[in-house]
Amino acid sequence: MDPKWSHSVSKHVLLTGFTLCVVLVTQPTAAIDIRADPEVMVENGTTGVLRCSFKSNQVVSRDATVTWSFQSSQPDTQFSKAPYTILYFANGKAFPGPDEFKHRVLFIGDINKRDVSIQLSPVQFSDNGTYFCDVKNPPDVEGTRARTELRVVLKAESKNNAVIIGAVIGAVVLLILIIVAACLVMRVLHNRHDYEGCTSLESVSSQAPQPRKKVESSLEVSRCSSPSGPLQGPVIYAQLDHSGSKNSFHKMEPVVYADIRKN
Repeated sequence: MDPKWSHSVSKHVLLTGFTLCVVLVTQPTAAIDIRADPEVMVENGTTGVLRCSFKSNQVVSRDATVTWSFQSSQPDTQFSKAPYTILYFANGKAFPGPDEFKHRVLFIGDINKRDVSIQLSPVQFSDNGTYFCDVKNPPDVEGTRARTELRVVLKAESKNNAVIIGAVIGAVVLLILIIVAACLVMRVLHNRHDYEGCTSLESVSSQAPQPRKKVESSLEVSRCSSPSGPLQGPVIYAQLDHSGSKNSFHKMEPVVYADIRKN
């Protein structure tokens, strides 16, 4: 073999290998984001829905797969030691897992819309545990599977929770009404206090003698205004009898008996 040709081939091989290394190292790693409800509470004997969705930078293809696994929270069962696949979805078809879930688990999502939810019916107490949702959408194959805690409860417990929630809402509404009523009462009392002075003085003025209307008008003007000088006390009137006999005609005339001033 020609030494020159051998040297040229070796150079090309080394260059190709270096190029592949650079491409593999610098190519960003594709990742998929999977999300599910943290906790779901379902009544015993009813239908439960475990929701799961994903986000991918790649177009969803027929190579996309979905795996649902279950690990029981009850000890000493076949599903308590490690997660066990209960449904596998690939090529547009769903394949149920063991007999315990075969006729109860159903794929209800739409993978093209990035929805991979399942339905479990009827729910049993043995279904209590953790459910894992894992999605692969090549080249997006790296991602953390989502998990959902399923709690199967009695119907009475569910009703009690509804009653508690209703009671809390009612208490909040009642508290708001009490606060609003208290604010209205305080506003009415405040307005009544502001006009209390004027009202009391007006009631006293209504009992003053009729001949002194001019004096009353001047007093009424000053009742609701701040005094600029010494306060004047009430004027007391008396009637004098100028007749000298008991049987004579009484001639009455008003005179000022006293004028009390308050400095």
